[in-house]
Amino acid sequence: MSDVSPDLGFARLDLSRPRRTGMAETVYCPGKTAGQLIAILRAFAAAGQSVLGTRCTPDQAEAARAAGLDVAYEAVARVLTLGAPAPATLGRVAVLTGGTADLPVAEEAARSAAFLGAEVTRCYDVGVAGLHRLLARVDEVRAADVLIVVAGMEGALGSVVAGLVEAPVVAVPTSVGYGAAFGGLAPLLSMLNACAEGLAVVNIDNGFGAAVMACRMLRLAQRKASHE
Repeated sequence: MSDVSPDLGFARLDLSRPRRTGMAETVYCPGKTAGQLIAILRAFAAAGQSVLGTRCTPDQAEAARAAGLDVAYEAVARVLTLGAPAPATLGRVAVLTGGTADLPVAEEAARSAAFLGAEVTRCYDVGVAGLHRLLARVDEVRAADVLIVVAGMEGALGSVVAGLVEAPVVAVPTSVGYGAAFGGLAPLLSMLNACAEGLAVVNIDNGFGAAVMACRMLRLAQRKASHE
């Protein structure tokens, strides 16, 4: 595949990303008009590529459907997909949340990981305020190859989970919480200062980034295993 980037005037498309990274291209939908998003999706469809759109609004998704594009849309995750997902062959990702308020970010992570080729297990509302909920599912959590832990408030769940499992943990602080949570800054700092080993942290509310990190870990491990 050529590295030439088709120029739409307002966007230069990266058609070689799947070849370079092994993963589908992603379109960040905020800030794009419906016409711009439709043009981008049409160009990728014409190239025979699947695309993941993040932070997509219902109006943008409806405009894409009205334009005749074969897209799927998940409102909670705010994720739009065009084309078939990758086969679920990379390995298992478990997505955990501290509470129900973390669901939009968690679903962004879960839907993105599934589209990129992971088998996804959801383990929601298992925050530290009721630790028995997490312990009741600890065997299921430990069966995952990579874990994504999504939590706001004080962000303690990431550290707790990392101390219970062998697999790497990607922690996502969310902007959920009362005033002293400072829009996600408090859980971000808590996760960065965690004493549990094997914990990586992405930016506030960045479920998509956590999914990509998890899938790249799985992809690299799979590739190394195939060479042994």
